[in-house]
Amino acid sequence: MSVGEGANIDYSTMRGRDYPTIRQFTVFLENRVGQLLEVVRRFEGSKVRIVAFSINDATECAFVRFLLSDPEQGREILERAGLPMIESDLIGVELPHGNQPLLQVCTALLQAELNIVQAYPILSRPHGRPVVALMVDNIEMALETLSSKGFTMITEHDLVDDE
Repeated sequence: MSVGEGANIDYSTMRGRDYPTIRQFTVFLENRVGQLLEVVRRFEGSKVRIVAFSINDATECAFVRFLLSDPEQGREILERAGLPMIESDLIGVELPHGNQPLLQVCTALLQAELNIVQAYPILSRPHGRPVVALMVDNIEMALETLSSKGFTMITEHDLVDDE
């Protein structure tokens, strides 16, 4: 069963999906000094904030992954810059109270035999709690599993700056 389909869980998002996801943009950059700064400056003057990022460096290029407060406008900015990129979906999980909140998330996913492919913290705290972004091998099953265990999911709407 997919989440939202008979699961009695309403996960509508701004994108019209029946489950909460956060879009990640992976940008491929030449491995040269100043390349990251050039990309980050492209958001200057816009309302788009970088709410999380990760860098994987290789010999010839770097893979920079961004989560943005306004993915639609952010995609337009990156496309106008002519940057090669890939868009993918991640889930945002609010870390629960306790001494080992990440352990609780990992244990829940392991019990469902789900793998975490990528993970990194989200810089903002949408509900005053720390949040981690996860790419998993089965997003719908992960959402269903985590929701059934009482975890709070973060959507793109939660990342919008309300100032």
